[in-house]
Amino acid sequence: MFRMLSITALRAGYARAMTVRPDPGPTFWSRARWLLKAGPADYMLAMSVASASLPVVGKHLEPLGAATAMGVWGYRHLPDFLGATAKSLLSPGNAELKKQERDSTNSVTEAALRGIVPAKDLAIEWPAPERTPPLWKLREQRRSVYRTSVRYGPRPSQLLDVWRREDLPAEPAPVLLFVPGGAWVHGGRLLQGYALMSHLAEMGWVCLSIDYRVAPHHKWPAHIADVKTAIAWARANVDKFGGDRNFVAVGGCSAGGHLSALAGLTANDPEMQCELPDGSDTSVDAVVGIYGRYDWEDRSTAERDRFVDFLERVVVGRKIAKHPDIFRDASPIARVHADAPPFLVIHGTGDSVIPVEQARSFVARLRAASHSVVSYVELPGAGHAFDMIDGARTGSMTTAIGLFLNQIHRNRSLIKAKKVI
Repeated sequence: MFRMLSITALRAGYARAMTVRPDPGPTFWSRARWLLKAGPADYMLAMSVASASLPVVGKHLEPLGAATAMGVWGYRHLPDFLGATAKSLLSPGNAELKKQERDSTNSVTEAALRGIVPAKDLAIEWPAPERTPPLWKLREQRRSVYRTSVRYGPRPSQLLDVWRREDLPAEPAPVLLFVPGGAWVHGGRLLQGYALMSHLAEMGWVCLSIDYRVAPHHKWPAHIADVKTAIAWARANVDKFGGDRNFVAVGGCSAGGHLSALAGLTANDPEMQCELPDGSDTSVDAVVGIYGRYDWEDRSTAERDRFVDFLERVVVGRKIAKHPDIFRDASPIARVHADAPPFLVIHGTGDSVIPVEQARSFVARLRAASHSVVSYVELPGAGHAFDMIDGARTGSMTTAIGLFLNQIHRNRSLIKAKKVI
């Protein structure tokens, strides 16, 4: 009995792991080809997805699939991470270089905002570098959480936290919807974006931090569908928490940076929001991408080739050679257009997970096409997830984002006031 259940579960896991949209289902030959080409990671993913489909206990086993997928992702990026770490440790004079990079953070950030943010707003005392990681301030930061686990859609995972001050003024506050990262296999609110949201909440903003569906149990495009659902919810409901439905920005880190950029560039695209009622508003007023991945097509380097392979096996479940449109449509760099909203892109030169060239190429494409403001902050020496582990740069980043978003909000308010007059 157990053996039959295992075989049935494995087949079910395979079928769910290899499809994005409903289709006639895998044939005998497609199963045979998959079994011949599959490696240990593929079998582990199929079994983890299958276990989640079991009655009663299945929903409690979903985290195993995310852990397996994260392990596959980590294994593929391990060579780059180890190489970067070894270079950092063994290079002569590296300690002095790191100090110079840390000390230049505020000046580099201020220079990047010059011409976008007024000089008087930049003439502030920028945060001093801190030795302690931002994660050590979790309890202090979470004081800005106003309401937890608010439902933004009908699915169990469609939940968000509201961050805001208790004494928010009566006038509606601008809104930032924060999308956490996690390699498209983890999309939880825990730990991510705390420094940024607590800073914005103190400035009088309302922040919404969301959970969303992730692979391998939910294939692409479930991720972006949930982000779009959250934006539509904010446009219709955030006033209940003191937010301004007429000003909603979106931002995120890593995979969340990708999803935020894609959401900003595909406003009201029916193919991206097929789960929403007609007429749902998924436009945003600004986008903040923090060490995001903006290209799902490019295989020109060993690192990019490994990344696309990970997408094929874990996130999308389709081969790019047979379904190039799926990967192109999911690439923010391929969706750039003249009417894009204002963008702030932040990336570190020491990022070994998503190399800084990704951000540079994306910003160059945006600046060439968009009529809106495009600001780019390149932090010397900053690595991936620096906003959680690097106290020397996090304060500067949150300050820069606050200045940028406040200026975009101020500009929008002036434009609306002129239209009324």
